[in-house]
Amino acid sequence: MKEILSVLEGILFAAGDAVGVERLCALLSLERREVEAMLAQLADEYRFERRGIRLVRMENRWQLVSAPEHAELIRAALEERRAPPLSKPALEVLAIVAYYQPTTRAYIDQVRGVDSSNTVVTLTEKGLIEECGRLEVPGRPIQYRTTPVFLRSFGLSSLEELPELPFGLTEEDGQLSL
Repeated sequence: MKEILSVLEGILFAAGDAVGVERLCALLSLERREVEAMLAQLADEYRFERRGIRLVRMENRWQLVSAPEHAELIRAALEERRAPPLSKPALEVLAIVAYYQPTTRAYIDQVRGVDSSNTVVTLTEKGLIEECGRLEVPGRPIQYRTTPVFLRSFGLSSLEELPELPFGLTEEDGQLSL
């Protein structure tokens, strides 16, 4: 058991990015429930021991990340500039994609009432949203969804953790209204 935990830790560290549970199961020739139990154990150990790293779950993927309470010092140590906060239009588009994914730019424009093409491009470049196919209608518009970067950036394990839309918010004729 200790050897497998060590191997899991090594794989996640070396990957430098999120690794799917199915991939880990295949590599270790173990059942999903066993691998997930061990990953949860590792995550608990890191939290309990107040280590400088955390093991976080993002839907069906796991990743080693730095402890959020050390973010400022880590950023300073790496001399990275802090990314500018997202603009109000970017947050609006991101919310529409998060709650109504997969969705098209035309739908985003319809909900917002303005052209969102530049904002969609910006969010795609930042890795917060991504193309996920085309809608099967004339013109075949591109569909967008959120990414694991979105989940990580907002401290979510899955989309189910998104807060509920405000009471009374409904969708009528493609427009959001109160």
